[in-house]
Amino acid sequence: MTRNKKIIGAVIAVIALSSFMFGGEEKPIKVLSVKPEIRNVEKTVSNTRAGTIDACRRSKMSPAAAGQISVLHVKEGDSVKEGDILLELWNKETKARVTASERSSEQACIVSAKAERDASRANELYEKGLTSEEAKESAVANAESTMAACNAAVAQVEVTRASLERTMLIAPFDGIVAEIEGKLGEYVTPSPVGVATKPTLDLIDNTCLYIKAPIDEIDAPDVRSGMKANITMDAFGEEEFLATVSRVAPYVLDLERQARTVEIEATFDNPQKYLLPGYSADVTVIIATSEETLGLPTQAVMRGDKVYVIGDDNVIEKRQLETGLSNWEFTEVLSGLELDDRIVLSVDRVGVKDGATVEVEKSNEEKELEESP
Repeated sequence: MTRNKKIIGAVIAVIALSSFMFGGEEKPIKVLSVKPEIRNVEKTVSNTRAGTIDACRRSKMSPAAAGQISVLHVKEGDSVKEGDILLELWNKETKARVTASERSSEQACIVSAKAERDASRANELYEKGLTSEEAKESAVANAESTMAACNAAVAQVEVTRASLERTMLIAPFDGIVAEIEGKLGEYVTPSPVGVATKPTLDLIDNTCLYIKAPIDEIDAPDVRSGMKANITMDAFGEEEFLATVSRVAPYVLDLERQARTVEIEATFDNPQKYLLPGYSADVTVIIATSEETLGLPTQAVMRGDKVYVIGDDNVIEKRQLETGLSNWEFTEVLSGLELDDRIVLSVDRVGVKDGATVEVEKSNEEKELEESP
C-alpha cells in the first residue's frame, strides 16, 4: 500500500514539473483577421426559396377554331410585331366569303351613293316647283333604304373577316416566338371547357422581365413597392441585375410543409436580351442604406454584438459594439471600434476566447499576391 502511494506521488510530481516547465509555452492560436472599413452598409431582405424569371407579357395561344395548319408564317425564335399573322388554318372558303361580302358591300354602297344624289336632286327640283312632293319623298326614301343596305353589307364584311380571324393566330404585342407546338398539316382544336391542352404557340415580350419570389412573413412588413433590389441567377454566377419591387402580395401563402411566405415581384431596370423567362433566381430587396459608414464583416460579429479585438501583444480581448444596419455580409459599427483595430474573423476556431494569444494567418489573397511574380 505504501509502495502504491509512492508511485502515485511520483506521477503527480512529474505532471506538476511538466506543467511548470512547458505551461508558458502554449502555441498561439492561428486566426484570420480583418480591419473595419468605410463603406456603404445595407439592410436587406432575401427570398426564402428560389424565385422564377418571367415576362410581363406572355401569351400562350391557340386558334379559336378547329382546323388543319396550312401556313406557318414564323418559326421559333423569330421576332414579330403587334398585328403580324403567326399561323393560319385552312381557310380558303372563309377567304372567299370575305371577298364576296366585300364586293357585295362595294356594290350596295355604290347604289346607295347614286340614290343619295337622286334624292338631293329631287329636293332641288321640288324647291323650284319642277317636281311633285310625292316624287321627292320617293327619292328620299329610296336613298335611306339603299344607305341601310350599304351599312348592312359593311357589317357583313366585318362578320366574315371575324370568321377569318378565328382561323389565324395574330400577335397581340411585339415579342419573340418561344415555342410552336403545331406543325404544318397537323390538325388543332381549341381546348374544351375545363380541359387544359398545350397551346399551339407561345409568344413572349422580352423587353419587360420580372422575378416572382417568396419572402418570409416576418420580413414582409418592411418591403414596399418602389424599393430597389438586386437579382442574381445561377446561370450568371455572381453578376447582379438591378431591379425595382413592383408588387407585394396582399396575403400570406400557407402551403403544407412550408414556412408561411408573402410573394413579391421585382421588375428588371434594364432587361438584357440574353435573359430568358424560366431562369431560377434570387432577389435581395434593399430596405435601408447607410452610406460611408464604418463597416465590418458580419462573420466577425458574435451574438450580442461582440467582437474579439487583437491587441499589440497578440492577446485578444472581447469588446462590446453598438451596431446599426446589418446583412449577411456586412454590419454597420456605430461605436466601439476604430479603423486601425484588428478584429478576429475566424471566431469559430477552437481555443479562440477572451485573453487567448493568437497568431494572424495570411489570407488566401495575400498568399497569392506573394506568390505572383
